Amino acid sequence: MSVNKVILVGNLGRDPELRATPSGQSVCSFSIATTERFTDRAGQQREQTEWHNVVVWGKQADLCGQYLKKGRQVYIEGRLTTRQYEAKDGTGKRYRTEVVAQRVQFLGGRSQAGFDEGVSDFNSGPDAPPPVDDEDIPF
Repeated sequence: MSVNKVILVGNLGRDPELRATPSGQSVCSFSIATTERFTDRAGQQREQTEWHNVVVWGKQADLCGQYLKKGRQVYIEGRLTTRQYEAKDGTGKRYRTEVVAQRVQFLGGRSQAGFDEGVSDFNSGPDAPPPVDDEDIPF
């Protein structure tokens, strides 16, 4: 048995990019930052920020593109994937690790949301889109 599950709560580092595949399926990509605060061995307070690339498909992608903005806090549940592609400058293969979101919750109040709900939950559940071939990804 194996498990591939990621849970993140963080803030968007940039506005989402909403696109469509050649077959017309919506796909939204954005990055979120998570920050860990800790005390080092010398007793100094430290912060370490990690950046995570997130991809959302289908109706959730449309909603993320509409409501999420840079700085907005979001809860993500999904799975890790790593895809390979050729560098545009011809220098060889590149790899990109992403979280494919299966559940997205918008966190925060109206001032962050731009709409009336404090928390919005868009979970595709059993209707999650099937795995997508790398050739179908428009970026």
